[in-house]
Amino acid sequence: MQLPRDDTNHPQAEAFRTFIRDAGFPCVGAKSALSKGQMRVLVARDITSAWDDMRIYPALMAFAARYRRRPDLFQSFAVVFEGPGHLDEEGFERHLWDRVQSLADKDAWLGHPWDGRVAQEPDNPHFSMSFAGEAFFVVGLHPNASRPARRFSSPALVFNLHAQFEQLREAGRYEKLRSSILRRDEALAGSVNPMLARHGEASEARQYSGRVVGEEWRCPFRPRRANAGGANVR
Repeated sequence: MQLPRDDTNHPQAEAFRTFIRDAGFPCVGAKSALSKGQMRVLVARDITSAWDDMRIYPALMAFAARYRRRPDLFQSFAVVFEGPGHLDEEGFERHLWDRVQSLADKDAWLGHPWDGRVAQEPDNPHFSMSFAGEAFFVVGLHPNASRPARRFSSPALVFNLHAQFEQLREAGRYEKLRSSILRRDEALAGSVNPMLARHGEASEARQYSGRVVGEEWRCPFRPRRANAGGANVR
């Protein structure tokens, strides 16, 4: 695996920061991470290829390790791909799960346990992805997303720490932050996002790509075998 490099000054990284800074962008959590200098951005080549997975995974591990050393609120890790820009919503969703599966397979091969605070079965309402023993909520963005908040100029995956949502809940700040994001998103899009649900109400896997899916939708993610690490859902 390659050591993480500094992509701070890459044009795609700057484009992503500009996208987050835009006054209309609804996620105030992402804005806070950026303003605090706590948003790490890695630039990769192609979301349809495994070419850079061996760069992405160690950078994700390093991000999780930094968070454990200093668990400050509003930290985020973004992977911005240079392309392709032509994927429709179903195509983007397929390749999002290809990349997530590849990263999860590497995590399992290295023997990292699944974060015991969340479930690893994607149809479980307590599901979250887990890397280096830390749970993550994944947000996908791409040029052809139907929701404006997910419509970035190139494909991107943003990894948000599950533990930070719990920190906000414990501090009594979660519902206020969530309400602010929902209001801003509705103002931007003209409608409420029909896919949004709180953790524990429905599997968050349904939200990752940003595509509206029905009850018949099944997540393509293949969880690791039970004897390779499990989840003790609270």
